[in-house]
Amino acid sequence: MTEQGRPAARRVKVGTGPETIRTLKAELGSGLLPDTYVSAGALVHVETVSGGLAGAADEDAPLPVAASAVTPASLAGLLAGHAFVYRQKIRKDDGGDPKPYDEECTPARDALGAVLAGKTWPGLPALRGIIGAPVLRRDGTLLQAPGYDPATGLYLASSVDLPPVPDQPTAEQVATARSFLLDRFLRDFPWSSPADRANYVALLATPILRHYTRSLTPFALIDATMPASGKSILTGGPGMLYGQKILTWPDDDDGELRKSITAVFAEQVGVVIWDNLTEGTVVDSAVLAQLITQREWSDRQLGASRNVASVNDRLWMATGNNLQVGGDMASRTVRVHLDPDMPHPESRDQSGFGIPSLDQWITVPANQLTVLWHLLVLVLDWTRATAPRAAGLSMRQFTPWAQALGGFLAHHGIDGFLTNISSVRDVDEDAIRWCGFLTAWHDRHGAKPVTAADLRRSAEQVQLGGDLHDPWDGMFITTKNGRLPNAIVLGRMLTGQNGRWRGEYVIRAERSERGDRSVFRVEHRTD
Repeated sequence: MTEQGRPAARRVKVGTGPETIRTLKAELGSGLLPDTYVSAGALVHVETVSGGLAGAADEDAPLPVAASAVTPASLAGLLAGHAFVYRQKIRKDDGGDPKPYDEECTPARDALGAVLAGKTWPGLPALRGIIGAPVLRRDGTLLQAPGYDPATGLYLASSVDLPPVPDQPTAEQVATARSFLLDRFLRDFPWSSPADRANYVALLATPILRHYTRSLTPFALIDATMPASGKSILTGGPGMLYGQKILTWPDDDDGELRKSITAVFAEQVGVVIWDNLTEGTVVDSAVLAQLITQREWSDRQLGASRNVASVNDRLWMATGNNLQVGGDMASRTVRVHLDPDMPHPESRDQSGFGIPSLDQWITVPANQLTVLWHLLVLVLDWTRATAPRAAGLSMRQFTPWAQALGGFLAHHGIDGFLTNISSVRDVDEDAIRWCGFLTAWHDRHGAKPVTAADLRRSAEQVQLGGDLHDPWDGMFITTKNGRLPNAIVLGRMLTGQNGRWRGEYVIRAERSERGDRSVFRVEHRTD
C-alpha cells in the first residue's frame, strides 16, 4: 500500500490542536520514529552525519553518528519521512454528495512544541551516550555490535568496521596483539622511561574499560623535550579510535576554560585534547581540577539561562613541550614524557621503524581498526583471567582506575605503570614556588610567628649603594600574574596553605597571643 506514490508508512490521524497533541504524544511514546531515544527527559534522534572527513592526528575527529535534540522543525521532518500524518476532510463527488478523504498534513508548530515540552517518555529507551569504539559492559562482556545497546544505554557508532573480537582469544592471538602494540605500533617513540610507555597503554585502553571499572580517570599530560617528538600521534591514537575534539588552551582564564568544557559536552567525542600548549605552560586550574574529579559536569547552558548536566565520560589530555603542573593538578595527572635527546627528531631515519610515517599511517581507518582490534584482544584476555587488579596501587580518587589498569598491564607483562609519579611532582610549578618561599621564610624568621602584614613588609625592596635590592632574592611568593600580593591577599594565600606540606616545610596558622589577629609560622621537619 502506498500514500501518494510513497512506500506505505504508519498512518497517524490528527484533528484539533488538543487531539493532535494527545495523538502524537502517544504515537511517539510507542516507537513511531526509528532511532529516537530519550536523554535527560528530552527526545533525541540519532542519525549519520554526512560529509565527515578523516583528518590528521592533531585535528578534530568527530564520530560518524550524532544525537540531536528533537525540535518542532526536526519533528515535522521526521514525521514526514516516517509516517503518514493526515486529517480527514470532506469534499463533494461528481454527484454533489459529500465524500470523506485523507489529506496529508504537517501539524502546527505550536502543537509540535507542546508534544516535545514533556519530560516523561516511558515507552522510549534511554540514551546514555554515543561511543566510538567497543566498551566492556559492567558484567565483563564486550559491547561490540553497532547500534543501540539496551543493557548499557550506549549507542556504538564506530568510525571503522571492526570484525568480531572473540570472547576468549587464543594464546596466539594474544601474543600477536602484544607484539603488534609494543613491538611495532609503540616501539619507536622516544619514551623517557618504561613508565611513560606503560602509562600510555593504560590511557589507550581507558575508554574501553571506563564503564567496567566505574572509575574516575586522571588528566593525561603528554609532553616532550623537543617539538616533532610524536606527541600528537600519541593523542591521535585514542582520539581517532574514540572520536576527538581539539581545543585551544585559554591562558589564565578559567572562565573561558569553563565555557569550552561545557561546549564540548554537546559533541559526541570520547577524547578532548588541549593541543600544543606554549612551552613551559603551567597546567594549574581550579576548573580543570574540579572537572577531573567529578562524575558529572554541571554548568549554565551557553546562550541560555538554565543549567545543563552531562556525564563526565571523556578522556581529557594536553600536549606541549616541557609542560608543568601546579596546584591540585599534580596529584590528578598521569604523565607521558618523550625525550628524543637529539636536535632534530623529525630527521630520524625511519627506514627501520616498526611503522614508518606513523603520523600518516594512524589516519587510515583500516590501520585504526588494526590497533583497536589488538587492544581489545588484550582486554578480553585480561577479563578471561578474572580481570586481576594491582591491589597495592593508590592514586587518590583514581585508585579504582589505577588498580584496574595496573592489573591489566601487569597481566600482559608491561612494567613501570605510574612509577614516574615523582617526575610529575618535579614539574609541579606550584609546589616548587611554595617550597622555595617557605625555605627562604624559615631561613629569615625561623619558627617565629609573624603576621601577613609584617611578612609582606619584609619583601619591600631596600636601597643599597644606589641600587634597589630584593631582600628575598626573588623567592617571595607571588600571585599567578607574577606580582607581589598585598597583605590581605597574602593572608588569604597563607591560610589556604595551612597544614599543607611543601617538601620539609609546612605553614601553621594560629591566633596571636591577644587573639586579635592571625599569625603564621613555618615548621621544618626532616623526617
